[in-house]
Formats: sequence, C-alpha cells, structure tokens
Amino acid sequence: MANSISKAGPLKTVVTLLLLFGPALFLIFISTRGCEHKFKVLEDFGKMPNYTLTDINGKQFTNASFKNKIVIFTTIQPTCPDTCGISIWHLDQLIYQQLRKNKKKLDHVKLVSIVTDYNGNSSNKLNDVVFTLNDRVEAYDPSIWMIVKADARSIYNIKHNGQTLLAKGDQFFGGEAFQELMLLQDKKNHLRMVLPGKTESTIRTMRDHMALLEKEYDKEAAKKAKK
Repeated sequence: MANSISKAGPLKTVVTLLLLFGPALFLIFISTRGCEHKFKVLEDFGKMPNYTLTDINGKQFTNASFKNKIVIFTTIQPTCPDTCGISIWHLDQLIYQQLRKNKKKLDHVKLVSIVTDYNGNSSNKLNDVVFTLNDRVEAYDPSIWMIVKADARSIYNIKHNGQTLLAKGDQFFGGEAFQELMLLQDKKNHLRMVLPGKTESTIRTMRDHMALLEKEYDKEAAKKAKK
C-alpha cells in the first residue's frame, strides 16, 4: 500500500482507496454507518516497513518501541496549520482530544506525526511544529501526540493491489500522495487501515476504525478470560 491521497477532492480519494483496498474498505465503511454497528474486524494488510523515529529530545523509536501499542501515523509540516497535508484542527478535535481526555484508558494509543517540508522531505523543524501545537492545541501532551523526524517515504512505502502510497501528481499536497494519508498500525506492527486526513469525515472514520481495533482486542481478551 502506498500513500495515495488526493487533493483533487473526496471522490478521487475514495476511488483511489477502493483500488488499494477493494471490498474490505467498502465493508468497513458500511460497518461504521448507521445507528447500530455490527462488529467488523479490520483487514490486516501486513507488517509495516521497518522505521526509526527521532523525537524532539533526540530519543529514538523503532517498530519494537510500539509493540502492544496502537499508532496513528500522519505527516505534519512546519507551515501548519495554514498549509498542511492533513487537517490539523480536525485531527486535534476528533482524535487527539479523545486520547487526552481518556489518557488512562487509551495510554497505549499514540498519535505520531512525521515532520516533512512541503515536498515531503524530512525536516529538522520539530521545534517549530511543537511550538505551534503548544500554541493552538488545548493541553498539548507530547507523550500522546509525538512529533518526530524520520524518512516518511520509507514508512509509507507500501503497495497493495498494484497501487502504491507513494503516488505522485500535481493533485497531491506537495506533489506526493503520502503526505495526505493517515496510517493505522496495530499492536503487532501491522497496517490495518489507510485513510486521507484532509477532511472531518475521513478523520472521524479513522477514529471509528481505531475504536473497532480496540473492540477487537477487547473481544480477544474476553475470550482468553473465559478459558
């Protein structure tokens, strides 16, 4: 699976993601609509690429650092919130604030944003991004919303159904689709969902998918407890 989120509008984004995920994505969209949700298990798209992340204090994190944790990956630019690959305000309101307000229960869920410049290259301006979040995000907590330096392309270097998340085109932010995508990684470092982060609806859907993944683990734990 490779980063393919389009700036050309919701329709093209949905078409692109359907090409990537096919029927599985359609079923998940259906499962998250309506008042009564039937439990659906998110499809497993395989192991995430190996990565090394460095935070603002120089501490490094790898795949092993997030064992038994759920991670939502995004990119973030020093030019945010004015010029961003994703909607920082909606990411804050719909995902970060939920994690913050339920920190005790959701401490195993991390939001990790990789700092890139407009063209998708790694950026050293972590301090600028953290300053912006401290200024604009209510009770910003870096232990929940981690700002890191990394080679974002290597993390988003995923292919599925003959498509890649590293698609290029003028319709994408900075000419590269991956900058507009959110990745949902499970406790075993497997990719479970990819969605665009440009709109309220898709960020809300990612939050719902995170909840589905939580429910999956709750059901597993309940089964073990019965044995």
